[in-house]
Amino acid sequence: MTGMYRKVGVETSVNTASPHQLIKLLLDGFFDAIASARGAIRAKDIELKSKAFNRAIGIVDEGLKASLDMQVGGELAANLSNLYAYISLRLTQANLRNDETILDECVTLMTPVREAWIAIADQADHTPARGGLEIRA
Repeated sequence: MTGMYRKVGVETSVNTASPHQLIKLLLDGFFDAIASARGAIRAKDIELKSKAFNRAIGIVDEGLKASLDMQVGGELAANLSNLYAYISLRLTQANLRNDETILDECVTLMTPVREAWIAIADQADHTPARGGLEIRA
């Protein structure tokens, strides 16, 4: 039952979230998936490890990278795209090698992105609404 309540909570969060909040949810999901992957490596749970790595890579490729607007975001979007491609590669390597040090590297690289996004989202939440203005990297 707990899993069902959690799923409903996540779906409700996604359905009511602003674009900034959606990216924050993706970043939170990424860090959660990394923690699950680390636990699965330690427990030698191959099935859970596979699911956790697939989730983390999916969040990076299909969520974060896919949300970039390369036309509007310019150099920042290009740099984030390159970072996300590198993270996906390193996660694949970590999965193949059961290497927690690569997970540490990915967390180290993504932490400033998460912190910056939280700061941007906090500012956006306190800024008066402007007609049709959307911030995308």
